[in-house]
Amino acid sequence: MMQKIKRWLLPLFLLAVAALPREAWPQTAKTGAQLYQTHCAACHGQTGEGGSGPTLATPRLVRASNEAALLKIIKEGIAGTEMPSSRLDDAQIKLLAAFVQDLGKLPVEKPSGDAIRGAKLYAGKGGCADCHAINGEGNSYGPDLSDIGLRRGAKHLLTSLIDPTADVPKGYLQFRPGTAVTDNFLQVRIVTRTGQRINGVRVNEDSFTIHVREMSGQIHSFFKSELRQLHKDWGKSSMPSYRKLTQTELDDLVAYLLTLRGER
Repeated sequence: MMQKIKRWLLPLFLLAVAALPREAWPQTAKTGAQLYQTHCAACHGQTGEGGSGPTLATPRLVRASNEAALLKIIKEGIAGTEMPSSRLDDAQIKLLAAFVQDLGKLPVEKPSGDAIRGAKLYAGKGGCADCHAINGEGNSYGPDLSDIGLRRGAKHLLTSLIDPTADVPKGYLQFRPGTAVTDNFLQVRIVTRTGQRINGVRVNEDSFTIHVREMSGQIHSFFKSELRQLHKDWGKSSMPSYRKLTQTELDDLVAYLLTLRGER
């Protein structure tokens, strides 16, 4: 059914299905399209095009190469990522997985940019390696990008380049499930009781201590009792906006980032 629906018609199809009396819904739409829109679309896009989660409208899901792996991911989530476990029952998970597999039959949306030019921009004019690392090369001040193409969609990456604060949590309660403190990159400003001032990103924190990394890479460890001030800049990012790049350059950089899939 899904392969017969053009991508631009799919959102209209999903809305139309949702408007039908429940007893008239096709089985895959009832337990696939409806559940997908409820539980998956916010991160993966209405038609699987990707967003804060990876693209699902692709013939091959790297993390789920077969049905069994896909079922396991939907049910248990992916440790260390923002993909949460599911409370759906096994029958719903199986039909949701079938719907996701059907998304892979839609025409693949290829990035409009040139990944080779994007790689040169990343290493040169963009200065991205000053803050980010890929397969151990670069700086660890910002998030590791080794597998960013598995974790983010093109639209989300473009938004992050133009407005880096768009997806930064505005407070503790806005942590996504599975987001560890070490992955949050919260900006902090510290003044010790001796007058030392440190600006950097939080590496780790508990009730009594905090570890902070400066942009130079130096890590500082403090007991909170040693601090005069500890200011947390929720909703802010040290990443500069790339709004001044041309649209072609932005598209090239996004195309390159989408190729980063944890492969060496």
